[in-house]
Amino acid sequence: MDLRQDVTMDPSGFVLLADYVPGIVQEIRYYSTYNFVGERINGYEEPCAILTKEAARALQGAANELNVQGYRLKVFDAYRPANAVKHFVLWGVDDLDQRMKPFFYPDLEKQELFRQGYIASQSSHSRGSTVDLTLLDMKTGKEVDMGSPFDLFSEVSHPDYPGVTQEQYENRTFLQKAMVRHGFEPIFCEWWHFSLRDEPYPDTYFEFPVSAEYLRR
Repeated sequence: MDLRQDVTMDPSGFVLLADYVPGIVQEIRYYSTYNFVGERINGYEEPCAILTKEAARALQGAANELNVQGYRLKVFDAYRPANAVKHFVLWGVDDLDQRMKPFFYPDLEKQELFRQGYIASQSSHSRGSTVDLTLLDMKTGKEVDMGSPFDLFSEVSHPDYPGVTQEQYENRTFLQKAMVRHGFEPIFCEWWHFSLRDEPYPDTYFEFPVSAEYLRR
């Protein structure tokens, strides 16, 4: 895995997602210790979702549509600094660190997470137009049942996995169709992962921190 990347620190094309989608729920997992690494990830200085302006506008449209149908969006991750991805890669070569294996990759070894596409050595998140999210039912205030939790690296998290219930499959499909209608594309191995189809920086990776303060300088 090559850790070298052409990166920039320029955040001028980015916005705080909450400024575009005021009702967005945020649980930025990589700012916390409850993630597959088990510690706060490099580059996450504040628990806020940041996206390119174009992705934020598109997500605003999806959120508005879903609100009318009784749902809110809950975001787990959005823009991810390139140095956070390097943190993942370095964690991946440390065979002794298995503390979060039972929770996030119980049936796979670390090296398989990269080979099977769950973790990338160069992530679309670092281009700023990719988001990880789910639905909240506005009546209950609870997450909609998708059949697997966020960042469970397993076949069961594949959007088309046949082993989930009909209701869980329909929930995944409902989210995916809403996101696709607003310009996002899914990924084959994670029901929660969507990238803006016409992303503004398809060949540029960013390394500025996840920080509202940095963004507003």
